[in-house]
Amino acid sequence: MALTEQVQKLKTLLGISDTDKDALIEFTIDKISGMICNYCRISEVPEGLYNTMYSMCIDMYRADQLGQEQAEGSVKGITEGDVSVSFGSASAVSDNPGMAFLKNYTGQLDRYRKAGW
Repeated sequence: MALTEQVQKLKTLLGISDTDKDALIEFTIDKISGMICNYCRISEVPEGLYNTMYSMCIDMYRADQLGQEQAEGSVKGITEGDVSVSFGSASAVSDNPGMAFLKNYTGQLDRYRKAGW
């Protein structure tokens, strides 16, 4: 499948209609494709892994908050007296479980993984 078709499909899945984030979408697809190829020891993503690739791209796009200028973590605490709000780290797995998304896909990827010597 051509990259432009992959970009369009991923934009549809993410609910993005404009072209402002096309470069981020392409980066996400390239990065996940590379991760899949490296993990499976293959040269290109097979058609059977496209849906897995899209799911991984969605998880990475949201977990890394690529569409935002500054990544914000989840709210860790709120104090009302003298107003205080504390945030967790956006990149820490404990504060953002979406950062550990690869572990959820190893079962699907292992079916395509070639033995390495």
